[in-house]
Amino acid sequence: MNVIATIGLGANLNDPAAQVEYALAELDRLPGTRLLVRSSLYASAPVGYVDQPDFINAVAQVETELAPRPLLAALLDIEHRHGRERSFRNAPRTLDLDLLLYGAAHFHEDGLTLPHPRMHERGFVLQPLLEIAPDTVIPGRGRAADWLAGCVDQSVVVVASAALRPRPPLCGGNVPPVPPAAAVNA
Repeated sequence: MNVIATIGLGANLNDPAAQVEYALAELDRLPGTRLLVRSSLYASAPVGYVDQPDFINAVAQVETELAPRPLLAALLDIEHRHGRERSFRNAPRTLDLDLLLYGAAHFHEDGLTLPHPRMHERGFVLQPLLEIAPDTVIPGRGRAADWLAGCVDQSVVVVASAALRPRPPLCGGNVPPVPPAAAVNA
């Protein structure tokens, strides 16, 4: 069964925009997964630990055959390949991939909560999400658009517009890959 999953992307080290663009291309190459749509790139101030560079963020939707746990494992593998280190909470990072939504799933298990437990509090998630999917409903919370007003004190600015290209579903035949924008750590 194919499910639409929503993924948040962020980076603030080693050419963050290139890290995010390359990760978007990698999402499209996951087994049984196709990138459907991606947001523009947004700049945002760090949350939690603030003594670090600003972030570049984006949100993407994929259609996937992967269950939530294998999808999360694949996202963590992409982070690892980008040099992600988890030295402390909210530390600077080369890449952060968050599984925000998995269809209408609403559950908590050890190491995985869906929807993402803080997505409704973060302008850097809500603005790009609403750009690509303005009618999104966060299971257990309601319309994503209704939460944006609570994020007005957060600075989130578009820095690079995306060509919003709807992608055909997995059963749609040949889908050209999305080329990376730049080599990672080149």
